Amino acid sequence: MENKIKVGIIGTGNISPAYFKGCRAFDILDLVACADIDLEKARHAQQEYNIPKVYSVEDLLADPEIQIVINLTIPAVHAGVSLSILQAGKHVYSEKPFAVKLEDGQKILQLAQEKGLRTGCAPDTFMFGPHQTCRKLIDDGAIGQPVAASAHMASHGPEAWHPNPDFFYQVGGGPLFDMGPYYITCLVNLLGAVKRVAASTRISFPERVAESKGNEGRRLKVDVPTHYAGVLDFASGAVASYIVSFDVWKHHLPMMEVYGSEGSLSVPDPNGYSKDVGVSKRGGDWQIMPQTHREEWARGIGVADMAYGILYGRPHRATGEMAYHVLEVMHAFEQASTSGQHVMIQSSIERPQALPTGLQARVLDQ
Repeated sequence: MENKIKVGIIGTGNISPAYFKGCRAFDILDLVACADIDLEKARHAQQEYNIPKVYSVEDLLADPEIQIVINLTIPAVHAGVSLSILQAGKHVYSEKPFAVKLEDGQKILQLAQEKGLRTGCAPDTFMFGPHQTCRKLIDDGAIGQPVAASAHMASHGPEAWHPNPDFFYQVGGGPLFDMGPYYITCLVNLLGAVKRVAASTRISFPERVAESKGNEGRRLKVDVPTHYAGVLDFASGAVASYIVSFDVWKHHLPMMEVYGSEGSLSVPDPNGYSKDVGVSKRGGDWQIMPQTHREEWARGIGVADMAYGILYGRPHRATGEMAYHVLEVMHAFEQASTSGQHVMIQSSIERPQALPTGLQARVLDQ
């Protein structure tokens, strides 16, 4: 491809390898630099993944050739780093969540609008082949009118395996802010904007004990709820139940299903790499459906889609506006639990445009 968008990455932690590899899966992206507040860590990533340049954060932002900066810092500083990227005149694509506080999310969107820049945010898993297959099935009427949905993510927390589990139990973490963006974004892609939320939440254990290598026995203070149960009412009329928890040892709950007037849709885990999409017509047996979109797409597809939007003047799909809507929905869980009332969602968005079928490898436009 003659036209490429140069990309830099800030943050070389646990998630960064997925983006180093994902950016190189699309011809439109040219990954040219990485940076971290720990420069030695950035140098190690540069060598391991053969990245042309390693920078301090300040120097990466000063590089005039870089057009998109991917923000892979910890959630607590997502907003501050994203604002710095925009102030430097560059488009920003952030890891989830978009911000911790709603007012910080609003500041990002406002600054981007003032500067004529784009914002994007993970997760982009709703653009993966299986979930675009689900979107096409719904749009084609395979289950009739969607009337309800369910989604579940329940485990006993990341302290048993994650090398840095502390932030999962600090403000900006917890199962909802960590995992919720995958499921809520997927539901928004399938069903549209959320109108209101009702929920109950709890902190089940005031402390956790880390078990991961190098952290064995270290006690982790829990500052955020670790079990959330909520109901999402969509503007379309559909109603979804959602449980997300770090308090469950084992369960038989489905990852995600959508229920329609003519049948049911089994949706693969939006935070996993399972591919099977199932449809049951009017109570019949589940049938595995053929994939309508490419199966090999992975993280980085949202950045590539943003790059196409920049080059060709079209909307991109994993937008900051959608990420802000999801952030507002997540905040509404605890507000609803504390108040004992429904919380109305103030932001509203259109469903992102579905990806076309028949795309070739390494490209996102016909």
